[in-house]
Amino acid sequence: MSLRYPVARPVWAGNEEQYVLDCLRSTRISSSGPYLERFEAAFAGHCGARHALACSSGTAALHLALLALGVGPGDEILVPSLTFVAVANAVAYCGARPVFVDSEPLTWTLDAARLAEAVTPRTRGVIAVHLYGHPADMDAITAVARRHRIFVVEDAAEAHGAVYRGRTAGSLGDVATFSFYGNKVVTTGEGGMVVTSDSRIADRVARLRGQGMEPARRYWFPERGYNYRMPNLLAAVGLAQLERIEWHVERRRQVAAWYAESLAGQPGLRLQPELDGCLNSRWMNCVELLDPAASRDGVMARLATAGIETRPFFPPMHTLPMYSDGVDRRALRVAEQAATRGLNLPSHAALEQDDVRHIAREFLAAVAPGQA
Repeated sequence: MSLRYPVARPVWAGNEEQYVLDCLRSTRISSSGPYLERFEAAFAGHCGARHALACSSGTAALHLALLALGVGPGDEILVPSLTFVAVANAVAYCGARPVFVDSEPLTWTLDAARLAEAVTPRTRGVIAVHLYGHPADMDAITAVARRHRIFVVEDAAEAHGAVYRGRTAGSLGDVATFSFYGNKVVTTGEGGMVVTSDSRIADRVARLRGQGMEPARRYWFPERGYNYRMPNLLAAVGLAQLERIEWHVERRRQVAAWYAESLAGQPGLRLQPELDGCLNSRWMNCVELLDPAASRDGVMARLATAGIETRPFFPPMHTLPMYSDGVDRRALRVAEQAATRGLNLPSHAALEQDDVRHIAREFLAAVAPGQA
């Protein structure tokens, strides 16, 4: 059966077409131009930071942030295992080693209580991921980091517009990174952003993303860098999206509220909560199947036949072949359990209440006794 309800899709609710056409007509479509400058300035302002530097992807943003912080061979970086593989990959790109930490069971974000026991003399920093749109416990994470004199990178790839105790995602660590992939709350199709209030980090990121070129001497490269720049054309899309970020977040939160209403009181199901002091931007609407007899993959297959796309939770990174050596899986049980029981329902801003009610009915039918 053809797909009727994708998990994600971009929604154009502002000036995207106008800005893209203007950019095309200007012929300034590469990695410099007014839309790039405006997008970076507006994004820094949105996050409450001094600097925002656009780049080619969220993975590139993580890589640049770690390089700017001086991460290199022999270093260890603490990361949540339950997240997208780009987090561990960016650490590995620097020649460093990702050290996996378990999730807390409510929001599935990094368990700050497990951080201190993972610190070693080689630990340089921690990457805190706002998983599926819910902020990690940044006060607790930062307290551990400060006690051990390590940095905090805030991975907000999935959390545009999320808020933690009155502060916007992107302003909570030494440096923050974002993704603008096509399924994100704010999208440019592909792209990323490094956000920081530290001018030294910003200067380093700016140089490294442009092949390492000396800013004051054109085509002079005193060090090896990367082609991690964002085109002005994509920044035009991003600026239009950012201008409507409150609308995008509110729409996603409304979709989540409709799911909560439709699935309220159903045994054996648990939705990602919103903890006190937090605003979940609801990148994905996540459901954990608590009944051990329920087959998550079976539920997903049945929904697919009804034209409803779903996605499983990310497999924990410590279970992937290149990162599994020497891992104590007993210390990562929450991540493994959530990964086998969790799925994402359609979550984009174009969904209407009738759509959500239909998806919820099909979902409940798929998890009903006798269907497992």
